[in-house]
Amino acid sequence: MFKKLLSYLLFFVCAVSYSQIGGKYTYQFLNLVTAPRQAALGGKPITIYDEDVNQVNFNPAAINVEMDNHLSLNYGNYYGEVSYGTASYAYTYDRHLQTFQAGVNYVNYGSFDGFDENGQATTTFTGSEIALSLGYGYTIPSTDIHIGVSAKLISSSLETYHSLGGAIDLGAIFIDQRNDVNWALVIRNIGTQFSTYNGLNEKLPLEIIVGVSQELEHVPIRWHLTVENLQQWNIAFSNPVRSESSFDGESTEEKISFVNNALRHLVMGVELFPKKAFNLRLGYNFRRAEELKILEQRNFSGVSVGFGLKMNKLKFNYSYSRYTLAGNTSLFGLTVNFQ
Repeated sequence: MFKKLLSYLLFFVCAVSYSQIGGKYTYQFLNLVTAPRQAALGGKPITIYDEDVNQVNFNPAAINVEMDNHLSLNYGNYYGEVSYGTASYAYTYDRHLQTFQAGVNYVNYGSFDGFDENGQATTTFTGSEIALSLGYGYTIPSTDIHIGVSAKLISSSLETYHSLGGAIDLGAIFIDQRNDVNWALVIRNIGTQFSTYNGLNEKLPLEIIVGVSQELEHVPIRWHLTVENLQQWNIAFSNPVRSESSFDGESTEEKISFVNNALRHLVMGVELFPKKAFNLRLGYNFRRAEELKILEQRNFSGVSVGFGLKMNKLKFNYSYSRYTLAGNTSLFGLTVNFQ
Protein backbone atom coordinates (compact mmCIF):
# COMPACT_ATOMS: atom_id res chain seq x y z
CA MET A 1 0.00 0.00 0.00
CA PHE A 2 2.86 2.35 0.73
CA LYS A 3 5.01 1.47 -2.27
CA LYS A 4 3.97 4.44 -4.38
CA LEU A 5 4.05 6.84 -1.45
CA LEU A 6 7.48 5.66 -0.36
CA SER A 7 8.87 5.96 -3.88
CA TYR A 8 7.67 9.56 -4.06
CA LEU A 9 9.05 10.38 -0.64
CA LEU A 10 12.42 8.76 -1.26
CA PHE A 11 12.83 10.62 -4.55
CA PHE A 12 11.66 13.80 -2.83
CA VAL A 13 14.17 13.37 0.00
CA CYS A 14 17.04 12.64 -2.36
CA ALA A 15 16.32 15.70 -4.49
CA VAL A 16 15.98 17.98 -1.48
CA SER A 17 18.76 16.71 0.74
CA TYR A 18 21.11 14.90 -1.65
CA SER A 19 23.80 12.37 -0.86
CA GLN A 20 24.40 10.96 2.61
CA ILE A 21 22.32 13.67 4.26
CA GLY A 22 19.05 12.33 2.87
CA GLY A 23 17.09 9.53 4.49
CA LYS A 24 18.34 10.12 8.02
CA TYR A 25 15.80 12.62 9.30
CA THR A 26 12.12 13.37 9.42
CA TYR A 27 10.36 16.55 8.21
CA GLN A 28 12.76 16.87 5.26
CA PHE A 29 10.39 19.35 3.64
CA LEU A 30 11.84 21.98 5.97
CA ASN A 31 14.90 22.07 3.72
CA LEU A 32 12.96 22.92 0.58
CA VAL A 33 13.95 26.17 -1.10
CA THR A 34 10.52 27.76 -1.21
CA ALA A 35 11.15 31.29 -2.50
CA PRO A 36 12.08 32.10 -6.12
CA ARG A 37 14.72 34.73 -5.34
CA GLN A 38 16.64 32.40 -3.07
CA ALA A 39 16.15 29.43 -5.42
CA ALA A 40 17.54 31.43 -8.34
CA LEU A 41 20.66 32.17 -6.28
CA GLY A 42 21.35 28.47 -5.88
CA GLY A 43 19.40 27.89 -2.67
CA LYS A 44 19.80 28.98 0.95
CA PRO A 45 21.53 32.37 0.67
CA ILE A 46 21.57 33.64 4.27
CA THR A 47 23.17 37.09 3.95
CA ILE A 48 20.30 39.02 2.31
CA TYR A 49 19.21 41.92 4.52
CA ASP A 50 16.55 44.08 2.88
CA GLU A 51 12.75 44.21 2.52
CA ASP A 52 12.47 40.62 1.22
CA VAL A 53 10.21 38.96 3.81
CA ASN A 54 10.93 35.54 2.27
CA GLN A 55 14.46 35.68 3.61
CA VAL A 56 13.21 34.87 7.12
CA ASN A 57 12.74 31.25 6.02
CA PHE A 58 16.50 31.00 5.56
CA ASN A 59 17.81 33.33 8.29
CA PRO A 60 15.61 34.87 11.02
CA ALA A 61 18.27 37.52 11.63
CA ALA A 62 17.12 39.09 8.34
CA ILE A 63 13.92 40.34 10.03
CA ASN A 64 14.03 44.14 9.93
CA VAL A 65 11.76 47.19 9.84
CA GLU A 66 11.92 47.44 6.03
CA MET A 67 9.74 44.31 5.92
CA ASP A 68 6.97 46.01 7.86
CA ASN A 69 3.52 45.17 6.49
CA HIS A 70 4.91 43.08 3.61
CA LEU A 71 3.11 39.88 2.58
CA SER A 72 4.71 37.30 0.34
CA LEU A 73 3.08 34.28 -1.35
CA ASN A 74 5.08 31.59 -3.17
CA TYR A 75 4.05 28.48 -5.05
CA GLY A 76 5.82 25.76 -6.99
CA ASN A 77 5.30 22.35 -8.58
CA TYR A 78 7.73 19.63 -7.65
CA TYR A 79 7.91 16.18 -9.23
CA GLY A 80 4.74 14.30 -10.14
CA GLU A 81 1.77 15.59 -8.18
CA VAL A 82 3.88 17.18 -5.44
CA SER A 83 3.22 20.88 -4.87
CA TYR A 84 4.45 23.25 -2.19
CA GLY A 85 4.27 26.85 -1.16
CA THR A 86 4.79 29.44 1.55
CA ALA A 87 3.28 32.61 2.93
CA SER A 88 5.20 35.13 5.01
CA TYR A 89 4.16 38.38 6.68
CA ALA A 90 6.14 40.86 8.79
CA TYR A 91 4.90 43.57 11.11
CA THR A 92 6.73 46.19 13.17
CA TYR A 93 4.97 46.68 16.49
CA ASP A 94 7.18 49.64 17.30
CA ARG A 95 10.73 50.67 16.49
CA HIS A 96 11.99 49.66 19.93
CA LEU A 97 10.66 46.09 19.80
CA GLN A 98 11.83 45.68 16.21
CA THR A 99 9.86 43.43 13.88
CA PHE A 100 7.91 40.16 14.12
CA GLN A 101 7.24 37.71 11.29
CA ALA A 102 4.69 34.95 10.83
CA GLY A 103 4.73 32.33 8.11
CA VAL A 104 3.45 29.01 6.85
CA ASN A 105 5.27 26.40 4.79
CA TYR A 106 3.42 23.44 3.30
CA VAL A 107 3.93 20.55 0.90
CA ASN A 108 1.20 18.35 -0.62
CA TYR A 109 2.28 14.96 -1.97
CA GLY A 110 -0.96 14.39 -3.88
CA SER A 111 -3.21 11.33 -3.86
CA PHE A 112 -2.16 7.68 -3.93
CA ASP A 113 -3.91 4.41 -4.75
CA GLY A 114 -4.00 2.05 -1.79
CA PHE A 115 -3.57 -1.74 -2.00
CA ASP A 116 -3.56 -4.47 0.60
CA GLU A 117 -0.95 -7.23 1.02
CA ASN A 118 -2.70 -9.29 -1.65
CA GLY A 119 -2.61 -6.53 -4.22
CA GLN A 120 -6.31 -5.76 -3.98
CA ALA A 121 -7.29 -2.11 -4.32
CA THR A 122 -8.49 -0.45 -1.12
CA THR A 123 -8.90 3.31 -0.89
CA THR A 124 -6.95 6.31 -2.02
CA PHE A 125 -4.98 8.30 0.51
CA THR A 126 -2.94 11.49 0.68
CA GLY A 127 0.18 12.88 2.29
CA SER A 128 0.97 16.42 3.36
CA GLU A 129 3.16 18.38 5.77
CA ILE A 130 2.95 21.91 7.14
CA ALA A 131 4.99 24.19 9.39
CA LEU A 132 3.76 27.36 11.10
CA SER A 133 6.45 29.82 12.13
CA LEU A 134 6.82 32.92 14.26
CA GLY A 135 10.04 34.93 14.10
CA TYR A 136 11.64 37.89 15.83
CA GLY A 137 14.62 40.00 14.81
CA TYR A 138 16.74 42.29 16.95
CA THR A 139 19.64 44.64 16.26
CA ILE A 140 22.28 44.77 18.99
CA PRO A 141 22.52 48.45 20.02
CA SER A 142 25.49 50.45 18.72
CA THR A 143 26.57 47.60 16.45
CA ASP A 144 25.98 46.27 12.95
CA ILE A 145 25.11 42.84 14.30
CA HIS A 146 21.59 41.53 13.77
CA ILE A 147 20.26 38.40 15.45
CA GLY A 148 16.99 36.52 15.13
CA VAL A 149 15.04 33.46 16.15
CA SER A 150 12.17 31.63 14.50
CA ALA A 151 10.00 29.00 16.20
CA LYS A 152 8.20 26.39 14.09
CA LEU A 153 5.28 24.10 14.84
CA ILE A 154 5.38 21.13 12.45
CA SER A 155 2.58 18.76 11.46
CA SER A 156 2.93 15.77 9.13
CA SER A 157 0.24 13.41 7.84
CA LEU A 158 1.18 10.43 5.69
CA GLU A 159 -1.79 8.11 5.03
CA THR A 160 -3.11 7.22 8.52
CA TYR A 161 0.15 8.13 10.24
CA HIS A 162 0.56 11.51 11.88
CA SER A 163 3.39 13.30 13.64
CA LEU A 164 3.75 16.61 15.45
CA GLY A 165 7.01 18.40 16.17
CA GLY A 166 8.67 21.69 16.93
CA ALA A 167 11.90 23.42 15.96
CA ILE A 168 13.71 26.73 16.15
CA ASP A 169 16.10 28.52 13.81
CA LEU A 170 18.84 30.79 15.14
CA GLY A 171 20.61 33.33 12.96
CA ALA A 172 23.05 36.22 12.98
CA ILE A 173 24.16 38.74 10.36
CA PHE A 174 27.08 41.15 10.54
CA ILE A 175 26.98 44.02 8.03
CA ASP A 176 30.32 45.60 7.18
CA GLN A 177 28.98 48.84 5.80
CA ARG A 178 32.40 50.20 4.84
CA ASN A 179 33.09 47.35 2.42
CA ASP A 180 29.42 46.49 1.77
CA VAL A 181 30.01 42.90 2.89
CA ASN A 182 27.48 40.79 4.81
CA TRP A 183 28.52 37.82 6.95
CA ALA A 184 25.98 35.38 8.35
CA LEU A 185 25.62 32.23 10.46
CA VAL A 186 22.47 30.12 10.79
CA ILE A 187 21.60 27.00 12.77
CA ARG A 188 18.37 25.56 11.42
CA ASN A 189 15.86 22.98 12.64
CA ILE A 190 16.90 22.57 16.26
CA GLY A 191 14.00 20.56 17.60
CA THR A 192 12.23 17.31 18.29
CA GLN A 193 9.08 15.31 17.63
CA PHE A 194 6.26 15.77 20.13
CA SER A 195 4.43 12.74 18.74
CA THR A 196 5.82 10.11 16.37
CA TYR A 197 4.35 8.29 13.37
CA ASN A 198 4.55 4.82 14.87
CA GLY A 199 6.43 4.95 18.17
CA LEU A 200 9.90 5.63 16.72
CA ASN A 201 11.38 9.03 17.56
CA GLU A 202 13.29 10.48 14.59
CA LYS A 203 15.76 13.35 14.40
CA LEU A 204 15.05 16.61 12.61
CA PRO A 205 17.30 17.78 9.72
CA LEU A 206 19.63 20.00 11.76
CA GLU A 207 21.82 22.18 9.55
CA ILE A 208 24.59 24.73 10.11
CA ILE A 209 25.21 27.28 7.37
CA VAL A 210 27.63 30.19 6.97
CA GLY A 211 27.60 32.73 4.18
CA VAL A 212 29.11 35.91 2.81
CA SER A 213 27.98 38.34 0.12
CA GLN A 214 29.19 41.64 -1.27
CA GLU A 215 27.86 44.30 -3.59
CA LEU A 216 30.59 45.48 -5.92
CA GLU A 217 31.44 49.16 -5.78
CA HIS A 218 31.33 50.13 -9.45
CA VAL A 219 29.27 47.26 -10.86
CA PRO A 220 25.57 46.67 -10.04
CA ILE A 221 26.22 43.09 -8.88
CA ARG A 222 25.98 41.36 -5.52
CA TRP A 223 27.62 37.97 -5.28
CA HIS A 224 26.70 35.34 -2.69
CA LEU A 225 28.73 32.44 -1.34
CA THR A 226 27.08 29.92 0.98
CA VAL A 227 28.71 26.99 2.80
CA GLU A 228 25.99 24.55 3.79
CA ASN A 229 25.78 21.36 5.88
CA LEU A 230 28.69 22.20 8.16
CA GLN A 231 27.24 19.84 10.77
CA GLN A 232 28.56 16.96 8.62
CA TRP A 233 31.76 17.07 6.64
CA ASN A 234 31.43 13.95 4.49
CA ILE A 235 28.33 14.47 2.37
CA ALA A 236 29.54 12.63 -0.75
CA PHE A 237 28.90 9.04 -1.80
CA SER A 238 30.47 6.80 -4.38
CA ASN A 239 28.44 6.60 -7.57
CA PRO A 240 28.16 2.92 -8.60
CA VAL A 241 28.14 3.94 -12.26
CA ARG A 242 31.66 5.35 -11.86
CA SER A 243 33.13 2.22 -10.32
CA GLU A 244 36.02 0.58 -12.17
CA SER A 245 36.27 -3.11 -12.97
CA SER A 246 39.52 -5.02 -13.20
CA PHE A 247 40.36 -7.88 -15.58
CA ASP A 248 39.52 -10.45 -12.90
CA GLY A 249 36.04 -8.98 -12.38
CA GLU A 250 36.67 -7.09 -9.14
CA SER A 251 34.96 -3.74 -8.81
CA THR A 252 36.61 -0.68 -7.25
CA GLU A 253 34.38 2.08 -5.89
CA GLU A 254 34.78 5.66 -6.98
CA LYS A 255 37.07 7.58 -4.66
CA ILE A 256 35.78 10.98 -3.55
CA SER A 257 38.65 13.45 -3.11
CA PHE A 258 38.92 16.01 -0.33
CA VAL A 259 38.42 18.87 -2.82
CA ASN A 260 35.40 17.20 -4.44
CA ASN A 261 33.71 16.71 -1.07
CA ALA A 262 34.55 20.28 -0.02
CA LEU A 263 33.02 21.72 -3.18
CA ARG A 264 29.74 19.94 -2.45
CA HIS A 265 29.27 22.24 0.53
CA LEU A 266 29.36 25.34 -1.68
CA VAL A 267 26.51 27.29 -3.28
CA MET A 268 27.21 30.37 -5.39
CA GLY A 269 24.88 33.08 -6.66
CA VAL A 270 24.98 36.40 -8.47
CA GLU A 271 22.30 39.09 -8.51
CA LEU A 272 22.40 41.75 -11.21
CA PHE A 273 20.82 45.15 -10.36
CA PRO A 274 20.02 44.04 -6.78
CA LYS A 275 18.55 47.42 -5.78
CA LYS A 276 16.65 48.18 -8.99
CA ALA A 277 13.08 47.46 -10.00
CA PHE A 278 14.25 44.68 -12.30
CA ASN A 279 16.75 42.04 -11.15
CA LEU A 280 18.42 39.10 -12.87
CA ARG A 281 19.76 36.17 -10.84
CA LEU A 282 21.99 33.19 -11.48
CA GLY A 283 23.05 30.44 -9.12
CA TYR A 284 25.04 27.21 -9.02
CA ASN A 285 24.73 24.41 -6.48
CA PHE A 286 27.84 22.21 -6.60
CA ARG A 287 26.33 19.26 -4.72
CA ARG A 288 23.19 19.20 -6.84
CA ALA A 289 25.34 19.30 -9.97
CA GLU A 290 27.61 16.48 -8.82
CA GLU A 291 24.93 14.15 -7.50
CA LEU A 292 22.36 14.56 -10.29
CA LYS A 293 24.45 14.88 -13.42
CA ILE A 294 24.39 12.16 -16.05
CA LEU A 295 27.72 10.68 -17.11
CA GLU A 296 28.98 11.66 -20.54
CA GLN A 297 26.01 13.97 -21.10
CA ARG A 298 25.70 17.66 -20.37
CA ASN A 299 22.40 18.42 -18.61
CA PHE A 300 23.33 21.54 -16.55
CA SER A 301 22.25 20.09 -13.21
CA GLY A 302 22.85 22.55 -10.39
CA VAL A 303 22.17 25.67 -12.47
CA SER A 304 19.35 28.03 -11.50
CA VAL A 305 18.15 31.30 -13.01
CA GLY A 306 15.46 33.84 -12.22
CA PHE A 307 14.32 37.41 -12.16
CA GLY A 308 12.40 39.91 -10.07
CA LEU A 309 10.12 42.70 -11.30
CA LYS A 310 8.82 45.43 -9.00
CA MET A 311 5.79 47.51 -9.95
CA ASN A 312 4.76 50.09 -7.35
CA LYS A 313 3.74 48.04 -4.29
CA LEU A 314 3.89 44.68 -6.03
CA LYS A 315 6.93 42.54 -6.76
CA PHE A 316 6.89 39.39 -8.87
CA ASN A 317 9.68 36.81 -8.66
CA TYR A 318 10.36 33.73 -10.74
CA SER A 319 13.01 31.02 -10.70
CA TYR A 320 13.89 27.94 -12.71
CA SER A 321 16.15 25.31 -11.13
CA ARG A 322 17.77 22.56 -13.14
CA TYR A 323 17.83 19.16 -11.41
CA THR A 324 17.77 16.35 -13.99
CA LEU A 325 16.64 15.69 -17.54
CA ALA A 326 13.52 14.12 -16.07
CA GLY A 327 12.48 16.86 -13.67
CA ASN A 328 13.08 20.52 -12.92
CA THR A 329 11.29 23.07 -10.78
CA SER A 330 9.79 26.51 -11.28
CA LEU A 331 8.84 28.82 -8.44
CA PHE A 332 6.49 31.80 -8.59
CA GLY A 333 6.29 34.48 -5.94
CA LEU A 334 4.32 37.65 -5.30
CA THR A 335 5.12 40.19 -2.59
CA VAL A 336 2.67 42.95 -1.65
CA ASN A 337 3.63 46.07 0.30
CA PHE A 338 0.56 47.19 2.30
CA GLN A 339 2.19 50.33 3.68
